[in-house]
Amino acid sequence: MKQLFYGGVHPAEHKELSEHKPIRPLNKAPAEVVIPMSMHIGAPCKPVVAKGDTVMVGQVIGETAGLGAPIHASVSGTVKAVEPRPGTGGTPTMSVVIENDFQNTLHPDCKPRENVDALTPQEIIDIIRDAGCTGMGGAGFPTHVKISSAVGKADTIIINGAECEPYITADHRLMLEHGEKIIGGVRFIMKALQLDHAYIGIENNKMDAVAHLRELLGDAKDVTVKDLRTRYPQGAEKQLIQAITGREVPPGKLPADVGCCVFNAATTAAIYDAVANGLPLFQRVITITGGAVNDPVNLIAPLGTPFSHLIEEAGGFKGTPARVIAGGPMMGFAQYDMSVTMGKASNCILVLSKDEMPKTDPNPTCIRCARCVNVCPMHLTPVFMNMYGKQRRWSEVEELRIMDCMECGCCQFICPARIPLVQQFRTAKFAIRQAAAKK
Repeated sequence: MKQLFYGGVHPAEHKELSEHKPIRPLNKAPAEVVIPMSMHIGAPCKPVVAKGDTVMVGQVIGETAGLGAPIHASVSGTVKAVEPRPGTGGTPTMSVVIENDFQNTLHPDCKPRENVDALTPQEIIDIIRDAGCTGMGGAGFPTHVKISSAVGKADTIIINGAECEPYITADHRLMLEHGEKIIGGVRFIMKALQLDHAYIGIENNKMDAVAHLRELLGDAKDVTVKDLRTRYPQGAEKQLIQAITGREVPPGKLPADVGCCVFNAATTAAIYDAVANGLPLFQRVITITGGAVNDPVNLIAPLGTPFSHLIEEAGGFKGTPARVIAGGPMMGFAQYDMSVTMGKASNCILVLSKDEMPKTDPNPTCIRCARCVNVCPMHLTPVFMNMYGKQRRWSEVEELRIMDCMECGCCQFICPARIPLVQQFRTAKFAIRQAAAKK
């Protein structure tokens, strides 16, 4: 049945902190940016610049080898270093460090394209590839690969405007303030896939965005804006597909296997900028929010901007933060170093106060209530996955389809014992991947 998917939870939204804050540029540009060479699924990019080189905004600084997307300079200036730097995932990442000259000199290739209506589907895909577009909702899958692999297979295009994680409002503001880019980007995707209709799915806690996009569309019938009942994790690909089309993606399969292709709202806007304006992906909208910042805000910032600089743009810390998270409270990663920088998939920096932290039990004990089973949107059994994982019985955990777990955190949110289930599942999946690599 449409608008229904199994499981899910209703966490407190906390979007009021920033949902009415218009997107604004940085008050002060960063003195240097640290641009990671791994901001996508696939092999890291190979740096094509060296220390001492002068670069311009939009210039390629990292090229792909195999699955991936090129990376571009986000500011103009001088390459200060090419070396590993701390990453949001917790491990050092090869990065290009650029000392900002504050001139924002744009590369000559970055200019509006004439007669975009004459572009062929393959030309659109090539432009998206060269612009370095990737999934900007979290996964970071190269967009040109997603489109190319769906040609001839997909019959339904879905734009993901759900933004179901608490606190985050970057996509909401993007839809309100740059809706024409999203609609334009949708139509470029439609042409690339040679389809004549698309859906934009938005949760009904953002009805102003729904109304605005419908107003922009007017009487056009090629794009349908669907308002969806608010429920986490509706923004997950498979759940959004079921909510809009009623189709279920089988375990181990991809959206294209049921005829669907899903794109994040921010990615769709980036596609418009790439095709119409000739701009590669070198900046994005990011929400800085939480009870431990003075002025929650939505910023458009160059990739590679340090977290410390972005937090200062939000008025700095309010007291001592209990936790700084890259992403939202359900699926984000806690950070220990504020020198880490934003990437293509960075949609939020969440700074939680002590009062916002969930209660924990130093010795959590499972009471077999099965609430985790009831809310798992992937039809898994977290209670047994946790039990076998604690015993390091990896083969049994794998048989329970732990690799299908998308780490949405529904089980951990609903657990009355506050067992750190997601952490356990990440550990188990890492061990299973290591074992497979040895074989």
